[in-house]
Amino acid sequence: MDPSALNSPELQNFLNQEKQKAMLNEMVAKLTSLCWDKCITSTPGSKFSSSEASCLSNCAQRYMDMSMIIMKRFQSMDSMQ
Repeated sequence: MDPSALNSPELQNFLNQEKQKAMLNEMVAKLTSLCWDKCITSTPGSKFSSSEASCLSNCAQRYMDMSMIIMKRFQSMDSMQ
């Protein structure tokens, strides 16, 4: 492989996209685990109770809100450097 290909913009773009996908997958796994442990307190039946569904929805929304706040904070820190 040509060593200059390792620094190509196309490869860097591909690697950045793959990194973002991995981060998203990790975030979904953490979200699933965190909210499940918080909201599902008994053995689930064929569907969630209304309180479980509401808890899961609220938990996921708060997690996403905090993730966006943190991401924006890091972006603003990067732009200051």
